[in-house]
Amino acid sequence: MAKATKPADLRAKTSDELNALLIELKREQLNLRFQQATGQTEGQSRVRVIRREIARIKTIVAQNEKTAAGAKTSAAIS
Repeated sequence: MAKATKPADLRAKTSDELNALLIELKREQLNLRFQQATGQTEGQSRVRVIRREIARIKTIVAQNEKTAAGAKTSAAIS
């Protein structure tokens, strides 16, 4: 991922795509941690971008789960 993804683009993805993207970002974050520990990082800004992307995805996944749970509750009441 070259640049930060917009939340609107993330909301358009399915939960499977979001989970796959989350796994990919966590792997990249782990690799950056290893590079940082060994002193091989070129820029610290990528660490911040990855961390924020992970937070965005987790937020959108939680919102999707909350709306899905609300839809199930309202369907069960009707």
